[in-house]
Amino acid sequence: MDVVRRAPLFAPLDDEAAEALLGQMTRNRIERGEELFREGDQGDRLYVITAGKVKLGRRSPDGRENLLAILGPGEMLGELSLFDPGARTATATAVAGTELVGLSHKDLTTFLGGRPEVAITMLGALARRLRRTNEALGDLVFTDVPGRVAKALLDLSSRFGRPAEDGVLVAHDLTQEELAQLVGASRETVNKALADFASRGWLKLEARAVTLLDVERLQRRAR
Repeated sequence: MDVVRRAPLFAPLDDEAAEALLGQMTRNRIERGEELFREGDQGDRLYVITAGKVKLGRRSPDGRENLLAILGPGEMLGELSLFDPGARTATATAVAGTELVGLSHKDLTTFLGGRPEVAITMLGALARRLRRTNEALGDLVFTDVPGRVAKALLDLSSRFGRPAEDGVLVAHDLTQEELAQLVGASRETVNKALADFASRGWLKLEARAVTLLDVERLQRRAR
């Protein structure tokens, strides 16, 4: 329940209202590589992640994939379909064993009817998502690949990092290809940037994880 309370949908609610809303939600579990929904599917359900991680991606006609975001516990996905029912704009795929709770458009509309404060909070969450999207578009134009790699690692660290003996361990669960898709560059270019950071002593590469050893240097490189 503590994880769910971090979601914008629940943040303004008292415990009684939060419990009542959670009781209307369905529980789902998907394993790594399993899709929750696909781009183009009709969507009418919002999800809150309670455990695990989900990647949101889009695929071009020639098969190339771009990752829009990596989401973890307490974060929402599919919320656009609640305000504008229609085709999903991305494919949601688990990158680790993931548990979620879902709420239909009909149930949310009824719930929001007497709770405008929740609607305002959710609109704020959508505005932040749009702000991050605009920032990411700007980075693709104005920031080089190493800078984007540094920024992506810092963002993942802020949500999934935990203190380690020699720095901050970020268990992102992404393959090298997925990390490259998140940055919007080739795997070879991203691997070169990671190797350079490692040689400078800024980080240590792990299996589907990275330990950040010098966060300050990475922050400067991300600017």
